[in-house]
Formats: sequence, structure tokens, C-alpha cells
Amino acid sequence: MSLNLLGLNRNQFETLCADMGEKPFRARQMMRWMHQAGVGDFGLMTDVSKSFRERIGAMAAIAGPEVLRDTTAPDGTRKWLFNVGTGNAIEAVYIPEGDIDSEPPEDGVQARRYRGTLCISSQAGCALECSFCSTGRQGFNRNLSAAEIIGQLWHASRSLSVALGVERPITNVVMMGMGEPLANFDNVVTAMQLMLDDHAYGISRRRLTLSTSGLVPAMDRLREACPVALAVSLHAPNDALRDQLVPINRKYPIRELLAACLRYIEKAPRDFVTFEYVMLAGVNDSVALARELVKTVKPVPCKINLIPFNPFPDSGYERSGTPAVAAFRDVLLQAGLTATVRKTRGDSIDAACGQLAGRVQDRTRRVLRRMEEKRV
Repeated sequence: MSLNLLGLNRNQFETLCADMGEKPFRARQMMRWMHQAGVGDFGLMTDVSKSFRERIGAMAAIAGPEVLRDTTAPDGTRKWLFNVGTGNAIEAVYIPEGDIDSEPPEDGVQARRYRGTLCISSQAGCALECSFCSTGRQGFNRNLSAAEIIGQLWHASRSLSVALGVERPITNVVMMGMGEPLANFDNVVTAMQLMLDDHAYGISRRRLTLSTSGLVPAMDRLREACPVALAVSLHAPNDALRDQLVPINRKYPIRELLAACLRYIEKAPRDFVTFEYVMLAGVNDSVALARELVKTVKPVPCKINLIPFNPFPDSGYERSGTPAVAAFRDVLLQAGLTATVRKTRGDSIDAACGQLAGRVQDRTRRVLRRMEEKRV
């Protein structure tokens, strides 16, 4: 298979050009054509010499992902199912907020601020097996390459530019799709470097968020390599409960996780960490647990994002009722914490938080193990 240029960050692309006897600016030229103009044909790169286009075209390709399904929900949420080979598929989700067509008033201030967020996958499946997540239930196949990760943004940006009639429809990216991003560290960092690069997508560090279940050593590596906004899947205020919901907690308990968050903030683009907390009826949504959560996160500058659970078959969990969520949130607010309730988007097309599943061959044999446990 030829080299996929979508997966090269600027340093890698410049090195390739140098090896071919070209100046570094050729890499920047081609990056702008690919990532900003959405061009996948070397022949259209008119300011690049024909001889270089022919030489690089003989050894490399600009290969976007194969789309298996493209679905749009009534609320505007759009989900793509991409083929990643070996019988596997991944998903990416676009979530619009505000009116992209709103006209600014005379003072030049936009009447309604538009935000287009793309949720990107980093793995085919997930090995961490969080009990309330549909992706975690299906098992793990493999890490995605940098080209497969950035290819989701490349395709979504091209498609949305045509559909919406704007040059840059995606303003924010969240690494919150299928998989644990920090378990695919090198490829995810390479892809994020492209997202941040002004010759590619030019997204600011504050608008690029990585969500992790708490791989502490990798959090420290990310702090040095590519600090972006950080979200941590907490979901419980104590180790006993978090061990059940987020099994990686048995290796990196809450105390170690919070210490890593404090270290990360030192170099992060934001002066706080977002703690994600999925609300599970009768499991982690009591007022008593809310009070315990206040004490647990107090040492860390943070924002709490309460997430209504999005059901999937045989999950074993139910969504917390509105009164329970409100009571939980009020405890946090009264303690002086910033707490919000995430609006559920895209649940009609299984694109809401925790619902992404795709089609993954389970190398962990997790599904078979569960079936055997049920028989016993």
C-alpha cells in the first residue's frame, strides 16, 4: 500500500520532501491543498511543479476513508460510518450549535455564535471495557493510523463545506469517539498536530479536546508532547464505584488520576480539567454521592459535565431521571463548582455519547466471554 499523505504532520512531510530533493515549502503547499482546500487529486495542485506532483504521486496517495453510511438526525447531528478494513468500521459525529447563516448586526457582533464540533474515533473498538459504553462492550480490534484519524476530519470538512456553503464548518474537534485516545498515543498526537497546524486545519488548542479514561503515564506524556484541552471520564467519586464502572481505575486510582490532572494543567491551554460524569439511575446519581464528588475533586480546578446516559441493548443501566440530575447538579453548584448538563444530541441515529459502536471484530473475545458467563 502506498504512503497516505493525510497522515503526515508538517515535520514528517518536510522530511519526505527533503528526501526527494525538494524545499520544505513544498510540504506546506501540499498540506494547504489537502487539508484546507480538501483536494485529493495531485493534478489540481496548480502551484506545485508538475514534475514533483508526478514523482510524489507515484509513491504516495491522498486516501480518504470509505464511507459505509452517512446519516443526519433531525437536530442536524450527522454521523459517518467509515470502513477501516478487516471487517471493521468506525464512526465520527458532527454536532452543530447555533445558526451558521445568522447575519451579524450593525455593530459587527455575531447575533448567534456558531460552533461545529466533530467527534473523532481513535481506535476500532476499545480495550478498556467501561461498563456503560457500547463501544467498550464490543471489544477491541486495533489502533487507527494517523491517516485514518485525520481522514475523518478531512472527509467531514469536505462534505460539510459543500452542504453548508462555508469554508471551515468545523470549529472544534473532540477526541471522544470510539476508543481510548491515549492508548494510541503516537498516532493520535500526530493527527492532533495536523489539526493544530495553521497550514492544515488551524484549530486552537483550546478548541481541541482529548478525552481519556485516565491512563496516567500517557497523560504526563501528552502534557509534554501536545497539551490540548483535557476531559477525564470520572463517573464516580470513589475508587470502589469507579472500579466497577471504569476498570482502568484499578490500575490508576482516583488519587493518582487527580495528581496527573494537576500536573497537566500546568501546561494546558485551559486552566481547568473537564470531568465527565455519566448519570446512571440508582448507581452514581444520589445526592450523597454528589457531596462525595465535591470533596473528591476539590483539589483540582475543574468543570463537571453531567451526561445523561444513552441506552443501548443489554446495557444493564437506565438513564437518571431529570429530578435526580437536577438535584445532583445543584449540590455541585452550591459547593461553588461549575457544573453543566450535556444536551443529548443525535440519539435518534445512535450518535449520542456512549452509543458509538460501528462494527468491530472482537480480538479480546469479550462478547463470547459474556455469553459464557450468562450461561453459568
